[in-house]
Amino acid sequence: MARKFSLAYLTIPGTNPMDQIKIAKEAGYDFVSLRTIPMHLPGEPSFLPQDDPELFEAIKKALKEYDMPLMDIELARIRKDLDIAEYKPAFEAAAKLGATDVLGSVWTRDRAWYTDTAGKVADMAKEFGLKFNIEFLPWAGVRNLQEDITLVDDLGRDNVFVMVDTLHAGRAGVTGAELARTPRKYFNFIHLCDGPAGPDGDPVLDNIKDDLMLFTAREGRMYPGEGVMAIADMVKAMPEIPLSIELPNLKEIKARGVAGHAKQCLDVAKKYFAENGIK
Repeated sequence: MARKFSLAYLTIPGTNPMDQIKIAKEAGYDFVSLRTIPMHLPGEPSFLPQDDPELFEAIKKALKEYDMPLMDIELARIRKDLDIAEYKPAFEAAAKLGATDVLGSVWTRDRAWYTDTAGKVADMAKEFGLKFNIEFLPWAGVRNLQEDITLVDDLGRDNVFVMVDTLHAGRAGVTGAELARTPRKYFNFIHLCDGPAGPDGDPVLDNIKDDLMLFTAREGRMYPGEGVMAIADMVKAMPEIPLSIELPNLKEIKARGVAGHAKQCLDVAKKYFAENGIK
C-alpha cells in the first residue's frame, strides 16, 4: 500500500486554506491539514470557516475542485487560559468539510486537570465523528511518549490517539524500538520532518527552553534525511498510517516559495522512504 501524505498548515504558514489546498494537489499530496482553530497569536492570520460563511463555502469549493480530502484541523490546545468551548463550532465546521481528525496538545503539568479537560475535548470531537490526536512535545505539558500513552489510557475513549511528531520524538529521546514495543492501537497519523542535533551532537535536548529547540520547531525544520532524527526507524515501527508533513522552514520558503517548498517536502520524503526501504 502506498504511503499517504498530508500537507500541514505550518509547512507553509500564513497561506490561506484555498491556496493551501491547491498547492497540496499540485504537489501530489493525498490530504490537506488546515489550521481552523484560533491560536490567539499576535499578527497571525486567522482562517476560521466556522465564523465566516463565505470562507467556509470557499474552502468547500476548493476541496471539491481539487479533489483534496481534509484530514485534520489544528490546534485544540489543553491550556488553562483557553476556553475549550470555542472548539465545538470549529469541530462542527471541520466535520461538514469532511475532516476526520483533530490535532491537540497539552500545555500544563496539572495532570488531573488536563486529563479531565482532554476528556471533554475528546467527547466534543466524537460528537462530530472526529478522532482526537494528542501530540507530545518536550517543552509542553505532555512531554514524551509514555506520558502521552498514559493520558490516552486514562481517557479510555476509542477516538483518542497518540500523535508522534518525528522531530519532537527525537528531541524527547524516543526510539524506534520504543515505538515498536507500543501497541499499534495508539497510533493514527504521524507528523513528519527532520531536525539538527544539539551542540553535543545528540538529537535530544534536555533544556525545554533551549533556543535551538524552539527555533527548529517553529521555523527551521529540515527535510527528511537532512537532519539527525531516526525517522526511518520511527516510521517503520508504526503502522502504515498517514503522514502529515509539518516542516516550517523560513529559509527554504524564501528560496523556493511556498509551493516549491511544499513540493520539495513531499519529493524528499518519498525519496528518503525509498532509500530506506519504507514502502
